[in-house]
Amino acid sequence: MKPRIIVCSLGRTGYQIFRLLKQQGAIVVGISDKPIPQEGSDVVVGNGRSASTLLAAGVKTANALILAGNDEATNLAILMQARILNPQIRIINRLFNTNLGSRLNQTLPEHSTMSVSALAAPVFAFAALGNQAIGQLELFNQTWPIHEELIDEDHPWLGNSLRDLWADSNRMLIYYLPFKDKIDLVSGVMADQKLQVGDRLIIAIKPKPHQIQKDLKYRFLKLKRGLQKFKQYAKSALIVSSILCLTILGAALTYIFVDPTYSFVDSLYFSVGMITGAGGNEQVVEHSPDSIKIFTVVMMLMGTGVVGISYALLNDFILGTRLKDYLDATRVPERNHYVICGLGELGLNIAQHLYQRGYEVVVIERDPNSRFLSTAKGLKIPIFEGDASLANTLKGVNIEAAEALLAVTNDDTGNLEIALSARGLAPRLRVITRTHDSHFALMVQQIFDFEAVLNTTEIAAPAFAAAALGGKILGSGITADSLWVALGTLITHNHPFCGKRVQEVARKADFVPLYIETAYQTIHSWELLNFLLQPGDILYLTMPAHHIEQLWHTLPPERFPWEDNPVLSRESSLGPTKKLMG
Repeated sequence: MKPRIIVCSLGRTGYQIFRLLKQQGAIVVGISDKPIPQEGSDVVVGNGRSASTLLAAGVKTANALILAGNDEATNLAILMQARILNPQIRIINRLFNTNLGSRLNQTLPEHSTMSVSALAAPVFAFAALGNQAIGQLELFNQTWPIHEELIDEDHPWLGNSLRDLWADSNRMLIYYLPFKDKIDLVSGVMADQKLQVGDRLIIAIKPKPHQIQKDLKYRFLKLKRGLQKFKQYAKSALIVSSILCLTILGAALTYIFVDPTYSFVDSLYFSVGMITGAGGNEQVVEHSPDSIKIFTVVMMLMGTGVVGISYALLNDFILGTRLKDYLDATRVPERNHYVICGLGELGLNIAQHLYQRGYEVVVIERDPNSRFLSTAKGLKIPIFEGDASLANTLKGVNIEAAEALLAVTNDDTGNLEIALSARGLAPRLRVITRTHDSHFALMVQQIFDFEAVLNTTEIAAPAFAAAALGGKILGSGITADSLWVALGTLITHNHPFCGKRVQEVARKADFVPLYIETAYQTIHSWELLNFLLQPGDILYLTMPAHHIEQLWHTLPPERFPWEDNPVLSRESSLGPTKKLMG
């Protein structure tokens, strides 16, 4: 039978997941705090934390529960109530707190933590780097961007064989949708199928790590820029300090000129004490002419003013905002950096993704009390406090020489204003903006021609839906309204794939093998198709989501004799030494 899934909290994200699961043919019930007329009886109106509401939604017979609300406390309350009513139900919990999520995953069976911002951040980062990714895939402990290639008459792959593309180790073939022939990817590879106009091909591209060469020249240039910034921010203090030093030097030389018997050190010592008010060595002027005494009085009065101004400027520079502004300015890269506007959940995840891969990042945040500031500062990511829509703020982060700007605040209009301000200063700048409205995103893209206008809900919803359908999810995506998922399964003695060749089971079960991890090696490319699966092997694969129904029951013998559930059963769950990333 088909899996029964409950989606709790039909907000922006929850409703997207709800509709996607219905589109894939799953039996879905939603829980909402207000009626949704177009959905009718498929939605239970009530408080998700209430046992009566969960029972009305069929929690006792449901296979999975998706907690899609953005209130983590509410999600935890619903989780506990649902587990009391159905201890075996699989729960997909939306949480930003990764530490809490990891502990829940370790403590509770059949519990998966997912974050919308964590799922969407790599796609935003790939767009900033110039890759128009539609999703991500965790392979070989790396995040691979996923692309869709629509073969048209001008496409460079037109007429190329799937066999040649399969053999390229820098890309991973994920899914194949032929325009004319009804053929799966593995069969197409084995038959040397040629790509034709209208074919769709989903591929994952191997990421290339980026490292900044911090050699001696780089450090020297950074020191030089720091001195230039210091000169800019401490200009007034330097001018007054220079006047003070020249005044002291002039006074010392005057005393030596009047009485050459005094040494330069004695005259300098008296001049410093006289001008600063500290006193000392007054005998220099005790027996001097009246003109020198009058000169000394004038110097004392001038020194009082100059020293007072110097102390005030120095105090403002150190205790005021100038020193902080200077330190922030010295940390801002001169060129080839990425500017992130908005340090929310999404902004922080994007900054971490780029920073951990060797790219220089600057964050603009207008809220000095943002709860994510300490995390970003802990990574030594420069934080520039200010309004990103203002030209002076953008100039302060060297927007003219930046690689890309990502406007990812929670305000769609604010993001558009930031993006337009940045384009006004740097017309060739790569701009990526965030929006919550798909229709609004389409219009913005058409009118302003930004590199990408992305919706976090549309990016993350397939992953939540795929996790509800079962398995350790490595990635997911949508192609031509068809949801596909990437997952991993452990081969056991009772597994239906055990003792069979990969190409044989791939054709019968309609999946695409990605690679295999054995106890000693990793198998991919041509060796993968001819590999004989043995107990202990981990097979990573992609398949259409609507075919995951096959994993819930035994197939008829003429199609493929599934003996048990290879992804959802306890025999297929990975042990502590084999951890799959979802």
